[in-house]
Amino acid sequence: MDGVITSIQRFSLNDGPGIRTTVFFKGCNLRCAWCHNPETFSLADDIMVDASKCIGCLHCVKVCPSGAQREIDGKHAFQRDLCTHCGACADVCFPGALEHTAKVMTCDDVMREVLQDKAYYLDSGGGVTLSGGEAMLQTDFAAEITAACHEHGIECAVETNLAYDLAPCEAVLRDFDLIMFDIKQMDSAQHKRWTGAGNETILANAKRMDGFARPMIARVPLIPGATDDMANLAATVDFLATLKNLRYLELLNFNPLGEAKYRCLALDNPFVTARPYSDQQMSDYQRALSGRGVEVRVG
Repeated sequence: MDGVITSIQRFSLNDGPGIRTTVFFKGCNLRCAWCHNPETFSLADDIMVDASKCIGCLHCVKVCPSGAQREIDGKHAFQRDLCTHCGACADVCFPGALEHTAKVMTCDDVMREVLQDKAYYLDSGGGVTLSGGEAMLQTDFAAEITAACHEHGIECAVETNLAYDLAPCEAVLRDFDLIMFDIKQMDSAQHKRWTGAGNETILANAKRMDGFARPMIARVPLIPGATDDMANLAATVDFLATLKNLRYLELLNFNPLGEAKYRCLALDNPFVTARPYSDQQMSDYQRALSGRGVEVRVG
């Protein structure tokens, strides 16, 4: 079976406990305005263009079948609306100005990378995390990787948005050793404003998933002006306090590292001027939300 991923990140310390390898699945059913992985939005191989790396060799122009890569006044230009996502241009761009955002891989391909660090997982209490994008949009591929990890004695976790029909995904979700999920906004209208969808399915799935008796970690990404008001955060904690298998809530600081990706994909970034919260601000949020029946940690 083939799956479509964007990258595999080894020695990750931010995607679950211990040392982990994170497999980023391509394709997502939400459009969070602050997403720092916009290359995962679609399943297509959207080409990232970093003009600062271009040396003007124009090899991409010669191999592009659709005319999307072109020469204008002796310089490289990219007409994205003509791109057919074949990836031929990135294959010949040795300076890395053009990069693939999609890799078609088998489970064996993924496991060859995962198994290189097995000793680190076992020593640190880590493992593999399936992230994205949204891994549950490729449910069968996620299930195959999870089963392969377990065959090798490696724990497997998932980072998921829960914004989907749970029934087709229930078997694989029950097989994960840890389920991490986001609660972004408790107000459904605000959730739709910032992510493109309401939150009713997400909240219902969190309650239903609590019955799987799998350990869960909830996360709230703190986004200036979108998720960071205390009313939203307090309502989130009160909801999470009803889940008996929740280990803790993790507050995630705003991540500005996707800014370059938006430029390389020619996408608008509504949070281009936003910056992370200070350590003191994160501690203040943590203290303000403690004592409501849920352990609160800072990610």
